[in-house]
Amino acid sequence: MSRRNLFYYLLLNIFVSATVTGGILFWYDRNYRASLPAVPQSVLASSDAEPVSTLNPQTDIPVKISSVVGAGTLSSEIVVVKFEGEGQLDLASWQLKDEDGNIFKFPKLTLYPNGAVQVHTIIGTDTVIDLYWGIGEAVWSSGENARLFDAQGNLRAVYRVP
Repeated sequence: MSRRNLFYYLLLNIFVSATVTGGILFWYDRNYRASLPAVPQSVLASSDAEPVSTLNPQTDIPVKISSVVGAGTLSSEIVVVKFEGEGQLDLASWQLKDEDGNIFKFPKLTLYPNGAVQVHTIIGTDTVIDLYWGIGEAVWSSGENARLFDAQGNLRAVYRVP
């Protein structure tokens, strides 16, 4: 095979790979991300005045489950929870739930603007950015919804595991 033919073959390979990848991402976006259930905009009943540096619980809290990594593989399962608001978000007593009834209760932990925490399924020692559920088997599976509830039990985020 001449260098010229090899060059054309490589260009064709790049084009086909980019087209297939783009098609798969387009399909995923249309079939999974568009079908996520809407998160209710619940209003919390609280008359307690909050310090200026913390969030007002009567407004929507900009927190999300940004990803579930390694679904189905115990050693690599991680759920990433991200706070995209201003001030601070106290995650104490918040819960992460799957559809099979497994519940992870957050310890006393504060997220700051654009802060995130990773919840590992395996056993480990908690740090400020890594929390460990301590379950002996994989929790997440493809197509399942990961749900995040605040301390009062209000649904705050939903993420469909790819």
